[in-house]
Amino acid sequence: MTATTANAPATPKKASRLNRFDSPWLNSKFIAGLCMVGFAVLLGLIGPLFWDVTLARVASSPLNLPPIWAHPEGFPPPDPAHPLGTESSGRDMLAVLITGTPRSLMVGFIAAGIGLLVGITLGFLAGFKGGWIDAVIRTLCDAVIVIPSLLVLIVISSYVRQVDIVQMALLLALFAWAFPTRVIRAQALSMRERGYVRMARLSGASTFTIMYREMMPNMLPYLAASFSGAVSGAILAATSLEALGLGPTRIPTLGMTIFYSIRAAAILRGMWWWWGFPILMLMLIFTGFFMIATGLDEIANPRLRGLKAG
Repeated sequence: MTATTANAPATPKKASRLNRFDSPWLNSKFIAGLCMVGFAVLLGLIGPLFWDVTLARVASSPLNLPPIWAHPEGFPPPDPAHPLGTESSGRDMLAVLITGTPRSLMVGFIAAGIGLLVGITLGFLAGFKGGWIDAVIRTLCDAVIVIPSLLVLIVISSYVRQVDIVQMALLLALFAWAFPTRVIRAQALSMRERGYVRMARLSGASTFTIMYREMMPNMLPYLAASFSGAVSGAILAATSLEALGLGPTRIPTLGMTIFYSIRAAAILRGMWWWWGFPILMLMLIFTGFFMIATGLDEIANPRLRGLKAG
């Protein structure tokens, strides 16, 4: 062994580096979450083209049919015309999933969209302006966050005779703006002292231009992650209200399907397909949005991906 070889330092392990051919958007968690949520969306968009959604109406199908692969005792034999079975009111479960899934998603998107718009406006004002404006907005956020929102929504919904999808979303939006406001405020506080913001101030740009043209494009991954989390939270809150019977009674949703199964003692009767399929769909949606939010965090923060720039 030569001296050169003996004194040569040990070759360090190669760290993963981000090169120009890599794209942070090719994130496995983000793509998997998009596929899960996309499946739920496509089920509502394409499903009516392949299945008769009128079977989601009461008394449109035989009663208490199990799925085609199950043969529980005490129930009629399965029917291939109803592959996921039917429930005690004569609704086809596949038709219920096709019609109920997009409505549950719609509630989440509307409530989260309104909450995010309010959060963007208040968060930018609080983080960029500071002073008494920041103190007032921060106090409002803290007050709304500590309020038991579900209890308040239960009280409000109990006094509303008929609740439709839009009304449900507006009720949820009353409490959906506080958390996005805090997240956006924190990001605005860290961005307002950066170089490009100072240059925009020196150039005489207006507050609106600085907030929405200079700062907002750099916050898009954080806004998308906040939106996905808000959608998941709104769907969870809507499902909780619907499981208590406080949702839209004339329109099939995943939460109301669970409520009807509880009221009909489906668990005790062994009708697992009545409540099981809606819960599986909700789990798919929640998992999808969680993975989207996690992937967007990694996209926005290279340290979470374990990458070092060039």
